Amino acid sequence: MIRRIPSIALLAAFSCVLPAPVFGQLDDVVIRVPVTGVVELGLAPFIERSLEEAAESGAAAVVLDMDTPGGRVDAAERIADALSDSPVPVYTLVNRRAYSAGALIALATDRIYMRPGSVIGAATPVDGSGTKAPEKIVSAMRSQMRALAEEANLDPEVAAAMVDEDIEIEGVTEAGKLLTLTTEEASDLDYAVEVDNLSALLDDAEIEGATVTTAEANWAERVVRFFSNPVVAPFLLSLGFLGLITEIKSPSFGLAGGAGLLALSLFFGSHLIIGLAGLEDILVFALGLALIGVEVFLIPGFGLFGLLGGIGVLAGLYMSMLGGLPTSPDFTRAGMVLSTTVVLIVVMAWVVIKTLPGTSRLARSGILLMDSTDRETGYESAESRVDLIGMMGEAITDLRPAGTAQFGDERIDVVSESEWITEGSAVKVVSAEGYRHVVRVMGQSKSEEGSSTQES
Repeated sequence: MIRRIPSIALLAAFSCVLPAPVFGQLDDVVIRVPVTGVVELGLAPFIERSLEEAAESGAAAVVLDMDTPGGRVDAAERIADALSDSPVPVYTLVNRRAYSAGALIALATDRIYMRPGSVIGAATPVDGSGTKAPEKIVSAMRSQMRALAEEANLDPEVAAAMVDEDIEIEGVTEAGKLLTLTTEEASDLDYAVEVDNLSALLDDAEIEGATVTTAEANWAERVVRFFSNPVVAPFLLSLGFLGLITEIKSPSFGLAGGAGLLALSLFFGSHLIIGLAGLEDILVFALGLALIGVEVFLIPGFGLFGLLGGIGVLAGLYMSMLGGLPTSPDFTRAGMVLSTTVVLIVVMAWVVIKTLPGTSRLARSGILLMDSTDRETGYESAESRVDLIGMMGEAITDLRPAGTAQFGDERIDVVSESEWITEGSAVKVVSAEGYRHVVRVMGQSKSEEGSSTQES
């Protein structure tokens, strides 16, 4: 499956040239990377870049200053992979809490340090209501924790017990209780070292006296996280679709189409960089748009291509907001974004329809008419020919039911009152309503009579 693209490369392309690292070029620099709040996919590019710049600058170490309630499993796994591949030593300082995804990230570092009164563990994946996630996700998390513990020469059963409450470890935890370790308990099990602060951590790691520099998100990462926010995403999608719909109704490609493409590019680009969207999601969306284009431009009406195209567009958008290991909240969030998008498109379309006719500039340009042309105010679409009522003539084309008839020297567009009328049949005008002249067949053709007559 075509899924992930390295975020560093994409962010570099997005921001043209990322700011050069300012961490120094000596081995007496330590990079502090704050890991606070919920672990989400927008955090992964920031940590990946910080690790890369720390390696390029020759930093002595990187310290994750952690206080998190957890978050997305796929985001934690992506961060853990970057930590495992880092050539620079990385340490975790649990500064109060490292729950769930935070515990997985901490285990991926070279050593865990914990301040007094801190906790680590409770790593069972749950949905938004607190219900345990499906066994597939739990099994992946449990195996990942065990693997990280084994790599760090720690007891893998302790790590697994943080995920699975059915695991019992004598003297540590009993079956039915999920394992969460305090600072003292983690120290006794050799899972962490107790320190009072960051300076004590550096002393224990034998890099005392180093200059500590805090990493900060650059403008490109802030922009990407802004556009991928579930609150902003519906507005991007709404603007994108309205722009494309407007462009379809325009004779040439212009501002509306450009704005629509830009909005959709910002949506998919931001989701692609943070790892929510994959190339297959974009391909499904593009295929849906192509099928809708076929329905609009090549096939009249709305049929199979239009239906499949709509399904493809919605499926591509929905998939682009799920990520690699989605849980129930992720499905709910994606559904809410799509629902909000539909509502915004309807509301914005209604506003455009109601406000554009009252725009004086468009009226002066002749694009819209400011005055109505109702019959009551004297306007008619065609001259009323009441003089034709009762006139006899001949159908010079088949009337199915519309066609043309000859009345004396005048050719008139007519419509049959009921049945189809064949060419050459004698017809009589029974009503004239503006441009609509209704005729009735008279039984025999006018040619059979030899001459035309007018009913007296």
